[in-house]
Amino acid sequence: MEVTRPVKRVARLLASLNCDGWRGVALASVCAGLLLLTAAGPTARQWLEYTRGGLAAGEWWRLLTAHLVHLDVRHAVLNCAGLALMWALFARDYSGRQWLAILAGAAAAIDAGLWLWSSTVEWYVGSSGVLHGVMAAGTLAHLRRRESDGWLLAAFLVVKLVWEQWVGALPLSGLGTAVVVDAHLYGVAGGLAVAACFKPRPRAALAEPL
Repeated sequence: MEVTRPVKRVARLLASLNCDGWRGVALASVCAGLLLLTAAGPTARQWLEYTRGGLAAGEWWRLLTAHLVHLDVRHAVLNCAGLALMWALFARDYSGRQWLAILAGAAAAIDAGLWLWSSTVEWYVGSSGVLHGVMAAGTLAHLRRRESDGWLLAAFLVVKLVWEQWVGALPLSGLGTAVVVDAHLYGVAGGLAVAACFKPRPRAALAEPL
């Protein structure tokens, strides 16, 4: 009995964070993959990052891999923490297939935006732009279900984007001018555009398996 109660509490906590069962394994696996790519070093990053020169030479894989590599371990850990937060807040708001479409839409919007409208950006790495798309899609789901936190999330996201466009990266990012804030804006646009095509899961279904 004494052993069972703490185990149940941990299980309930993991479930509340969408980290129970295979979901926890999936999150841990994604974070491990991001960290391993970073551990591969600068040579691997140079082959995988977004570069205008590389894309002009036909190295199209960079459109995908740029969102998976990071400047250093600190950058990767920050993005993994952001992923865990987005996972806890929004994982149940859409089906797995819908989330894959949202991720793809956010990544595609970032790639297109950087190429077409941010021509001064010569290189880009990191998952933060896609995570902003995830936050936008999750926030839209909460607003559609008329949940009170939806307005708080929306206000935070709007203020953050406006700050970044007018002032620059938030001081808490710890990366300074290395942060490509335009990627956050494009990621939000892409995530919203795709999420607008889907119906989020109703409130009654949020306790059901993903």
